[in-house]
Amino acid sequence: MKCPQWDALVSTCKGRSFFHGSAWAQVLQETYRHRPVYFCRFVKGAITGILPVMEVSSSWTGCKGVSLPFTDLCAPLYSSVADARALYSAAVRYGKDRGWRILECRSSATEWAGASRSVAFLGHVINLEDGSEALFHRFKSPVRCAIRKAERAGVRVEFSTSLQSMRSFYRLHCLARRRYGMPCQPFRFFENIARLMLGEGFGFIATALYEDLPVAAAVFFRDGQEAFFKFGASDYAYQHLRPNNLVMWESIKKCSDASLTRLHMGRTSLNQRGLRRFKLGFGACEVPIDYVKYSFRKGTFVKGVDYAESWLNSLFRRFPAPILRLTGNLLYPHLT
Repeated sequence: MKCPQWDALVSTCKGRSFFHGSAWAQVLQETYRHRPVYFCRFVKGAITGILPVMEVSSSWTGCKGVSLPFTDLCAPLYSSVADARALYSAAVRYGKDRGWRILECRSSATEWAGASRSVAFLGHVINLEDGSEALFHRFKSPVRCAIRKAERAGVRVEFSTSLQSMRSFYRLHCLARRRYGMPCQPFRFFENIARLMLGEGFGFIATALYEDLPVAAAVFFRDGQEAFFKFGASDYAYQHLRPNNLVMWESIKKCSDASLTRLHMGRTSLNQRGLRRFKLGFGACEVPIDYVKYSFRKGTFVKGVDYAESWLNSLFRRFPAPILRLTGNLLYPHLT
């Protein structure tokens, strides 16, 4: 980002999140070389609208605009319907000039004339204002039992922002990706997150240790009064100890004790029933997350595909971890 005052400008906008800030833009730009194209609207010197977009240029998938890649949700910020419509119109004009194939917005885009849903997801949000004790009692009984089981087994949770902790997380990430049949994100992606976000106070890593061995970990972002559960991973060999439940509980306590008001648990695909059940077990409220995709060739909005589950998963499960890491290094610059 080349605007030194960007974060100060964003801070004046209602509904902002860390995904709108310069740190996340730097992560995407430095990791994948995506080009930030952030559309802004000013009225009498004051900013009244922001639509953050990354231009993704790929020899494989073509050129497109995405708001924003590898981001669960990123709603535009605006003061009025007129501001929102002006942002979308500016983005479409720019996309036509740049030869984009599509413009994808990871929000419902209700003010975009003619917009229709491309892909549907679910989000889960926990209100933290009642304090950790009240929150624990709102958990479903199996979740409370799982937390106590982890504690009795001697699992403990440590918090860190260090690169070493991110390396421990990445080991678990690679194990989990193979189990789910998915390529591993490049390590430089997480390295940049540790350096540009966590190192600057925009989050933390929670690691569950059993006999000093990392068996589960999660990466949380935070900005202002909100936290966001972005990544989670674990070693399935220790699943019987329920370390994921303890990681989530200790992180909820940490956020609550820091006087944060809410924790967003991220995007869940409609067919990820186990993950959905896990999040609802912590007393989260369920909210819809809709994506919108505009095709420049067709001049209209088009349907998308949720690739959380496909025939490729069974193929990738057969790959050894080094091949999955190499595959991820090759694929992810073209994916969003």
